[in-house]
Amino acid sequence: QVRLQETGGGSVEAGGSLRLSCDTSRITTPINHLGWFRQVPGNDREPVATFYTSNSNKQYGTSVKGRFSISRDSAKSTLDLQMNNLKPEDTGKYLCATARWAGNPLNRRSYDTWGQGTQVTVSS
Repeated sequence: QVRLQETGGGSVEAGGSLRLSCDTSRITTPINHLGWFRQVPGNDREPVATFYTSNSNKQYGTSVKGRFSISRDSAKSTLDLQMNNLKPEDTGKYLCATARWAGNPLNRRSYDTWGQGTQVTVSS
């Protein structure tokens, strides 16, 4: 059963924008933190942006600071990622994840539920 569903991926030219959304409505347990990760074949999943539910604290990967923005709509049960000024190196599969228990939001091992991902391709 798919508990997290990402939408919004696609192909854009460098400098363009995309908005990803993750439906978290099927998560019935408390959520400590949420995140977006990027995976490129042959590499580990790297954190792109994270959201800590207790205080809405946000953290970003170094390469996306100033260009990406993460937001959480609790009423709609979504986690969104606004990506601006996209670069070819942003290309990859973007996965949404949630964590029930406290941990380092930047550490992929702190998450217990993952979506299947949505592909983002940025051409130069």
